[in-house]
Amino acid sequence: MTTGPKDRIPSLVMDRRAILKASAVAGASLFVPGLGVMAFAQGAPQPQRGGHLILGLDTASSSDSLDPALYTEAYMYTVGFQLFNTLVEIDETGKIVPSLAESFEPVKADGSAWRFKLRPGVQFHNGKELTAADVIYSINHHRGADSPSGGKGQLLAVTDLKAEGTNAVVFELSSGNVDFPAALTDYHLGIGPEGGDFAKGVGTGAFQLESFQPGVRALTKRFSNHWNPNRGFVDSVETLAMNDATARLAAVISGQVHAINRVEPRMLARIKAMPQVTVHSTTASTMHCFPMRLDQKPFDNPDARLALKYAIDREAIVKTVMGGVGQVGNDNPIAPWNPYFAADLPKHTYDPDKARFQAQKAGLSGPIQLSAADNGFPGAVDAAQLFQVSAKAAGIDISVNRVPSDGYWDEVWMKHAFCASNWSVRPTADAMLSLVFASDAPWNETGWKRPDFDAKLIAARSEFDEAKRKQLYHDLQLMLVEDGGEIIHAFADSQVATSAKLVGVTDVPGGGDLSGYRLPEKVWFAS
Repeated sequence: MTTGPKDRIPSLVMDRRAILKASAVAGASLFVPGLGVMAFAQGAPQPQRGGHLILGLDTASSSDSLDPALYTEAYMYTVGFQLFNTLVEIDETGKIVPSLAESFEPVKADGSAWRFKLRPGVQFHNGKELTAADVIYSINHHRGADSPSGGKGQLLAVTDLKAEGTNAVVFELSSGNVDFPAALTDYHLGIGPEGGDFAKGVGTGAFQLESFQPGVRALTKRFSNHWNPNRGFVDSVETLAMNDATARLAAVISGQVHAINRVEPRMLARIKAMPQVTVHSTTASTMHCFPMRLDQKPFDNPDARLALKYAIDREAIVKTVMGGVGQVGNDNPIAPWNPYFAADLPKHTYDPDKARFQAQKAGLSGPIQLSAADNGFPGAVDAAQLFQVSAKAAGIDISVNRVPSDGYWDEVWMKHAFCASNWSVRPTADAMLSLVFASDAPWNETGWKRPDFDAKLIAARSEFDEAKRKQLYHDLQLMLVEDGGEIIHAFADSQVATSAKLVGVTDVPGGGDLSGYRLPEKVWFAS
């Protein structure tokens, strides 16, 4: 199911005063009373239980862990959401809706404290019942000074967590943030039992762990005591590591697997004509980029960064590598469908003359090494080689360092000064900017640190005046486009291919592909 830009505006960018006055039980009319789960429309295909679901996904690594704090890509996001639930999640309209929390509401008028009331009777896979202590333990797992968690950046504003009895938790924030609930949809913030080892995969998810071989396979089975009767229809799920795009495609065509991610655009026309396969697209769901480390030469020089921004032929990459399935980027991490997207920023179109001028001004000399693997983003090696060619026309020498996909996120990303990367687009502007560009964000892949940027980012979170808030986000985007270390050449449409027998695949705006990485718990086999 594909939606257009007008359908993709997240709910938390409505009138903020109205949100803070309301109960914040988002989208209540969509929920079955007492369950907080979406009812299936009358006349729509009704879910069938049973069957063994097999997925063939890329981005798996031998260093993968079941600990949600350590997830870095789609393979583990999808495995993780089989095992763990978050307090809230993103629904098919882009709204932030209850999950393990049955309701959430602001405690303070400025949004600097939020209460999440927990759903009663939720069980972990080990039989323990969910309490506030489990939530506090799980969230604090990401907040330690030495925590490597990818979710840490979403929690930097949290100053304290307090239990209200056994079934409610209050998050105290350093400043007002009307978008805060959206932060808790993050893939890393799954809830586990107090005192437990997250690496054992014990959560409240629709499936419980049978076995896990990092970089090879994960096997789960339906959890009979799962709290949500409208999730988890298949009996078991086998998630296979298939990092080779050709192998994935052959597997779904032959019926060896029922779903694959990251279909290569050049193969779309071929498989769309096959009756046994269905293609599902999500518009501008993934940001493709080449981050430059600002703390390493020559990228500490703003003229060098600008030279490279003018030296990349974005149009050619979208047309050739992505098969036209996506939109040209402009070094701005806010997706074009986001209501705060600034369309009037200076354009970094391919211009060899401007690139040469900036390179000479920066004193660039010698080859600049660009590390790439297709785990960075689909077609990253080809994109890097096109970048090499377009930069050569500007007198800039780029050396493409082709590295292995296995272990890429541990051994290359944020370690090499210039490499390929990608980000699933987050549901709000604040979530995207806080995750990657706040000075203290753990995943600040360019090492971008500007106090004025941080101050505006904090101010935008609590600004009720919509015009002022939009201006703040505009200023933040302008800073990144003009001075940032992120070359964002494209926003890709995610392409997932499934067996035509698989029903229930959805599009989750701002949640990533594969039904917001929750495809295993949402789908069933047609009878």
